[in-house]
Amino acid sequence: MDIPYSRHTLDNGLDVLVHEDHDCPIVAVNIWYHVGSKNEKPGRTGFAHLFEHLMFEGSQHYDRGYFQPLQEAGASLNGSTNADRTNYWEVVPPNALELALWMESDRMGFLLPALTDHKFENQRDVVLNERRQNYENRPYGFAGMAVVGALYAPDHPYHWLTIGGAQDIQAARLDDVRAFFQTYYRPRNASLALAGDVTTERALAMATEYFGPLDAGEPPPPVEYTAPSPLAAEQRLLLEDRVELPRLYMAWHSPALYAEDDAELDLVADVLAGGKTSRLYRTLVFEERIATEVAASQNSREIGGFFQIVATAAPGRTLAELERAIARELNGLIEQGPNAGEIERCLAQAEAHFVYRLQTIGGFGGKSDQLNAYNTFLGDPGFFDRDLARYRRVMRSDLQRAAARWLRPASRVLLSVIPKGRLALALPDSHPVDVS
Repeated sequence: MDIPYSRHTLDNGLDVLVHEDHDCPIVAVNIWYHVGSKNEKPGRTGFAHLFEHLMFEGSQHYDRGYFQPLQEAGASLNGSTNADRTNYWEVVPPNALELALWMESDRMGFLLPALTDHKFENQRDVVLNERRQNYENRPYGFAGMAVVGALYAPDHPYHWLTIGGAQDIQAARLDDVRAFFQTYYRPRNASLALAGDVTTERALAMATEYFGPLDAGEPPPPVEYTAPSPLAAEQRLLLEDRVELPRLYMAWHSPALYAEDDAELDLVADVLAGGKTSRLYRTLVFEERIATEVAASQNSREIGGFFQIVATAAPGRTLAELERAIARELNGLIEQGPNAGEIERCLAQAEAHFVYRLQTIGGFGGKSDQLNAYNTFLGDPGFFDRDLARYRRVMRSDLQRAAARWLRPASRVLLSVIPKGRLALALPDSHPVDVS
């Protein structure tokens, strides 16, 4: 898997990655800031996600919304924030590359002079409304908050969701978010990838012209947390919600992104719940019909991940039945390992996903995005072959060992999400959890 690129670091610390691909007359502009919700503090959460919104609202030399001029030039664009990074991207015709670089550089270097109280308050209201839509008023919407709240201590940077706490967002002041921007949204904390129909020489010249004069800023403070140890004892929680069917969440601490056993647990999740032939779907949904749906995932993060299994009970069935069936299948995987067909299917699926996201040069998951991901988290944009090799070298015994090491009953969180007022539907010995 060879994605040729060049890497150049400007004097202000900005990494510039260039991948030439002249098959189609488009260019991807992709910028990552190494900042996410893990860089926030208790009581001051939601700032990284808030800036995802604010950075589309105009900067000093273009003090209007960013979508219109780029879309009029034929571009598509978007951005996103997670616990570990914030990214923005545009895919433009070659003749609009200079426009995209100018606008990206202006909001990196000159956002704050255009950040008014009106913009701040308006986008804060937008974020609060987004939180209501995606969490507060959505069935099972608070479950994710309850799970990470149980897995991580209150002062741990993964204790809260990326969108932040409602009270923290409401309490935020303009000076708070200005200081956050000055700390993290600087050239030395960013990586710029350009991919597509542009020469390396032109791309580097334009990046140097527009980003080179920007002040590097001070090094951001390190995040002084390591991956937490597995929980000392099982936690059983319950959450009442406006739902029709009870749902069970199982969660464990798991390896960090690219760490040992990260790829193995990706494949464990696929064996358990990756499609209709997977063990949990076949048993819970098709054969025993005790669940309407089931999913499993290895949620990899920079400091440490978490592995999660989610199953919704079928009408008339209980969460205790789901827990027993899932435990039985998980124990079977640990004791006997996956069969040859499961290994072949999961490896093919992993490779297909890997190649699929590299079919495009831009957007979420394209070549430019993946170059930035490797550069930001590993300092090595050319990690493609070694990333795929993590999966290709996995043996049956590796999945058994990883599942046995990380997915122990004594170190899991069990969350029962039940219809309001029907406490009897929760797993025995579950304790109410307060989320908001």
